[in-house]
Amino acid sequence: MSGMTDARAEALLAQTERHLIRYGSAFSPRIIERAEGAYIWDEDGSRILDFTSGQMSAVLGHAHPDIVRAVTSSVSTLDHLYSGMLSRPVLDFAERLAGTLPEPLSRTLLLTTGAESNEAAIKMAKLATGRFEVVAFDRSWHGMTTGAASLTYSAGRRGYGPAMPGSLTLPSPDAYRSPFRHDDGSYDWRTELDYGFAQIDRASSGSLAACLVEPILSSGGIIELPPGYLARLRELCDERGMMLIYDEAQTGLGRTGQMYAFERDGVAPDILTLSKTLGAGLPVAAVVTSPDIEERCHERGFLFFTTHASDPLAATVASTVLTVIQRDGLAAQAAARGEVLRERLLGLRDRFEEVGDVRGRGLLQGLELVTDKASRTPADALGAAVTTECLRRGLHMNIVQLPGMGGVFRIAPPLTITEEQLLEGLDILEASLAAAL
Repeated sequence: MSGMTDARAEALLAQTERHLIRYGSAFSPRIIERAEGAYIWDEDGSRILDFTSGQMSAVLGHAHPDIVRAVTSSVSTLDHLYSGMLSRPVLDFAERLAGTLPEPLSRTLLLTTGAESNEAAIKMAKLATGRFEVVAFDRSWHGMTTGAASLTYSAGRRGYGPAMPGSLTLPSPDAYRSPFRHDDGSYDWRTELDYGFAQIDRASSGSLAACLVEPILSSGGIIELPPGYLARLRELCDERGMMLIYDEAQTGLGRTGQMYAFERDGVAPDILTLSKTLGAGLPVAAVVTSPDIEERCHERGFLFFTTHASDPLAATVASTVLTVIQRDGLAAQAAARGEVLRERLLGLRDRFEEVGDVRGRGLLQGLELVTDKASRTPADALGAAVTTECLRRGLHMNIVQLPGMGGVFRIAPPLTITEEQLLEGLDILEASLAAAL
């Protein structure tokens, strides 16, 4: 525990239990004191390489000087306003964001969190179509507020009563574990997708409004949509008059080696939601849609008047993030670093029987642990042991453990990470894996 004495550890645990509400996984057994670049330091001075970019959000690393200057200036001049007031930072950001997206995605609602942006997108789709049923992947994560949580199927569904009416599922396209196979054993995603929509048609009450998907399911275990998938999904949605919504909370803003993950397929959504990476670690989110959809929603009385809608501080931060990513070529850098990352992860797969699969793009990649390659049996205990060993050696890793699949490490370092730092983390991961076996 980073040199922490037993007495200090017990005191920390007692204070945590007395005053904090637990909201998910266990708290890390350290007090973090500061963060800079790709590293965080605990209060004992131990340095930890951050392979999760905070909560998958600090896309520019911690305490990026451009972000520090932007926040300092905004807080001292213009940070928060009545939500109905306009400010130059909001207008400038919306115009800049539209310039990074294909037409007709040009109208923006600036918010704070991913769940909030997905709530707004869901409401817009329902209002614009006059329908209420929304489809999401069965390993999705779209947020913890009621509407977003109703479409989050990877966790947190039990004990809270009925979900939002009309919440339907689509099989997540897991090429490693899907039972849908061609005669040669390769993944048959097209049949799986068509089958999924056949099931949706049977379950639907005739009010299909939208399909909400992540181009790469992150909390679902780094499940990447196969090339061609989005095009076919677009066709299936269009046939039913459904809107297509992309949640690029974790895949947007250069993370996958392109500004937006959907660019690989060239299939634009009706509505796009951004968060996490848009704020580079600060609470910023956005919903972007077309003039036609925005005008239709406005005519029908769209209401999403929240406390921090159109805050100038959030707009200033988001504009700065766009500036740094474009100025420093960070999307291309993420693609290059991603090749280094993938090569090393594939090397681990070749070396270790317990590394079953490697997947993802750019600086969002996953490594799935199993007991052995033949059975693909989940290796939950091994995943926990490797995570603990990594932290002891100075590397923060996050592992997703869902029923029916092995533990999947989500590797998402800042786009600003150097190749030396990336290799340092991969060396620690390899040593930790070897030590845990």
